[in-house]
Amino acid sequence: MDMNIREHIINNFKGDDYDTLKRAIDESVASQDEVTLPGLGVFLEIIWENADQELKNELIEIIKKRVEKGLNTN
Repeated sequence: MDMNIREHIINNFKGDDYDTLKRAIDESVASQDEVTLPGLGVFLEIIWENADQELKNELIEIIKKRVEKGLNTN
């Protein structure tokens, strides 16, 4: 079976409800495990592809502010 990482991640979460998706994201972010980064990237890609320009601008601003602070500050 030839499946790319996007398909694998999407298929892994198909049929999951809101709470399961939220928990998966919360746990991935909290763990700070780099293994979860591809999954979070796929989720961001899904958000980006379905976001209007206002949401995209908001996301960019959030990312920009956080990047300027660096990784070691909350």
